[in-house]
Amino acid sequence: MNVGEHIIELPRSVIVGSNITERFGEHFTRVFGSNHYVVVVTGSTVRTLVFPRVKEALEDSGVTVDAVTVKDASVETAERLVEELSADRVDVLIGLGGGRSIDLAKFSAHVLGLRWVSYPTVASHDGITSPFASLKGFEKPISRKAKMPDMIYIDVDIIMRAPRRYNIAGFGDLVGKFTSVRDWRLAHKLKGEYYGEYSASLALLSAKHVLSYYREIALGTLEGYRVLLEALVSSGVAMGIAGSTRPASGSEHLFAHALTIVAKNPPLHGEAVAVGTIMMGYLHGIKWREVRKRLRYVGAPTTAKELGVTPEDIVEALVLAARIRPERYTILGERGLTRSAAERLAKVTGVID
Repeated sequence: MNVGEHIIELPRSVIVGSNITERFGEHFTRVFGSNHYVVVVTGSTVRTLVFPRVKEALEDSGVTVDAVTVKDASVETAERLVEELSADRVDVLIGLGGGRSIDLAKFSAHVLGLRWVSYPTVASHDGITSPFASLKGFEKPISRKAKMPDMIYIDVDIIMRAPRRYNIAGFGDLVGKFTSVRDWRLAHKLKGEYYGEYSASLALLSAKHVLSYYREIALGTLEGYRVLLEALVSSGVAMGIAGSTRPASGSEHLFAHALTIVAKNPPLHGEAVAVGTIMMGYLHGIKWREVRKRLRYVGAPTTAKELGVTPEDIVEALVLAARIRPERYTILGERGLTRSAAERLAKVTGVID
């Protein structure tokens, strides 16, 4: 049987450690060489708190460094960034910060054909590794093909000092693999879609790994955060191997994307994925109560109220979810849920009263 064709993308180097920012120049030149012109894409807070250390480490290794500060991850900002960068002779891009900076860097690197480094300062989602970017302003709030980072550099101590809410959102994004992998397998069985057992297993392993370390992650220990970060990396690698977001994004992500459309104040992506996983886990027949229990233990939201959205937002997002990506078959089916079915699902799982 012809299972189709896809390109596997993998990072050249992944470095994870404690207090390693001062050694960044050493690792950078080992991968890319020296005498390069590097532009760092970052946010205002990270530019103040972390960028000076990164800049010094690179300059000590003979690298010329500039920075661009970005305020949002919109298509407009991305296009403006690409135009600005194309006027310079940039050798390597660095995405330094959270999802916004990293998505803009990977998108720009893809458009301009540049090498790039993912340097996360929070552990909010698996976009730190994946070759897919989420930008606001496209027709639908879904990930677009971009470029796998050539290098991933993670200083765990920086992550530990980040706002706890963002790191717990990363835990929520990872538990979503329990349902995304099952959605992918379902699409393979019912629709003949390509299914990669290895990449699916790797994504599922990421979810199982953090679930088994939920106490350490809840305490915010170095060991717990290291497990969280390595699982986010492996989940992104699973997408690179699959050539799509399929291993890591299913019905729970469709719900999360829909919620960003209907809610006036959308939660963090990983927070919405966590709640989506509880509900989609119920539909898939997995041990969703255990997933919910551990989400609660680490402090992740499990209800509409904790997400900061209304019960009506939850129901609307469930009804809309299947239409976000109609070509992506999931447990929601082709037509999605009716309003009454959506309301029952949200109530039976305790997401709404």
